[in-house]
Amino acid sequence: MVAKQRFDAKRVALLSLLTAMCYVGRIIFQFLPNVQPMTAILIILTLHLSIVDGLIVASLSLVLSNFLLGMGPWTFMQLASFSVLILLTGIVMKPLYPQHSRWIFVIFSFLSGMLYGFVISLMNVQFYGIASFWGYYFYGLPFDFAHALGTAGFYLLLEPVLAKLFKKAL
Repeated sequence: MVAKQRFDAKRVALLSLLTAMCYVGRIIFQFLPNVQPMTAILIILTLHLSIVDGLIVASLSLVLSNFLLGMGPWTFMQLASFSVLILLTGIVMKPLYPQHSRWIFVIFSFLSGMLYGFVISLMNVQFYGIASFWGYYFYGLPFDFAHALGTAGFYLLLEPVLAKLFKKAL
């Protein structure tokens, strides 16, 4: 399914709904470190629509939720990490969707959670001048693992629901 190239009212409404879902998901699950549905929503969105749509929703969701959760240089690092995942989803995984097993995308969702943590760790080490990347990265692995499990779980729950939404909306 190819997304429309212009921003009509239906597309803006759909992107607004997905932005709200990401925002609410981040706020509701903030008590669980690194477990939130945003990554899964962005993967599903990119599979059904486009890389541009994924980047729009990621940008708006991060800025809006970080007004409440805390705005800082990490907001740009989060956006850069999500951008890597969205590009990877759009370029590598989208051509495989939906012909391949759903479990390939669940595994991809899990690996995306781990990749997000790796990318953000690379940027944190550079930005904050941390001496040992591997020490910093391994210290954060439990949080990355929680993010990865949460992303895979949310993908399993949300993909069937959002797939129906996208079919009706487009």
